[in-house]
Amino acid sequence: MDTKAHRTATLPPLNALRAFEAAARHMSFALAAKELHVTPAAISHQVKGLEEHLGRPLFRRLKRGLALTRGGEALLPRLSEGFGRLAAAIEALRAIDEEGTLTVSVATSLASRWLAPRLHRFVAEHPELDVRINASTRLIDPKKGDPGDGDGDPSMPLENADIAVRFGAGDYPGHRVDKLMAVNVTPMCSPMLLEGKRPLLAPADLAQQVLIHDNVTYDDGGPLWPAWLKAAGVEGVDVAHGLRFSHAMLALEAAADGMGVAISMPVLGGSDLASGRLVAPFKLALPLTFAYYVVSAIDAAERADVAAFRDWLLAEAAKS
Repeated sequence: MDTKAHRTATLPPLNALRAFEAAARHMSFALAAKELHVTPAAISHQVKGLEEHLGRPLFRRLKRGLALTRGGEALLPRLSEGFGRLAAAIEALRAIDEEGTLTVSVATSLASRWLAPRLHRFVAEHPELDVRINASTRLIDPKKGDPGDGDGDPSMPLENADIAVRFGAGDYPGHRVDKLMAVNVTPMCSPMLLEGKRPLLAPADLAQQVLIHDNVTYDDGGPLWPAWLKAAGVEGVDVAHGLRFSHAMLALEAAADGMGVAISMPVLGGSDLASGRLVAPFKLALPLTFAYYVVSAIDAAERADVAAFRDWLLAEAAKS
């Protein structure tokens, strides 16, 4: 039997993979159902069928929500990237010879938690443009390596987009680069953790809490928690254990659901911090050398639509 054909034939159903990816990204069957326009029961059924097909659980069903198993954590980023590439391929096809289309590649976390809530303002100002957002897992920086939220090819910062937002040291030879915003990291959690038998009142109290980790790293390439705790002068906190997620969005959702304390960028937790779903209990914010940059090709940088979107991004960041 042809090996490639056999692999294709034994792939799980596409609907089941889509259901799992959406549920894992939102950490919620209900939100996945809303995105895919089906019922939560249908999502649950699809995920259960996928788990049976793979012969292993992908979620742990908890009283207060969901948590990915090690198998689920391994599957999610590659599956998300695969769906992203499929979507990008279709969008690239649709964009051929289309005028008035502006394709924007943005880091996934920033796209969902910072850009999306603001994008309506740009659309209202420029109704003549068809804006297409490619939420990318690739946060790439040539020569400096990957700061920890992507795995892209450093020679292709735009990923077939007209303009991109990237996280790194801003080293993109042959491109126009504008610094969008500097970032820092600080612990964030549900306000529920500030009360109860073991209230989180001081950094030392983190020793009694579940620490939530994601794949963003500190300037030296190490994890964020040890760097922040060192800056806070706190010892005796076990940073080797806790919940681990492959993406900052998942870590922040887990923190908002009361599963523990995440350390992340306030810019990514902005809407939840504003609504009170998340709180930043400590004043100490650890600045990162890496920052968000707006990147565009030199030959397209002054194109009217690209310049308009870049100027709007910079103005929005200045107001943040």
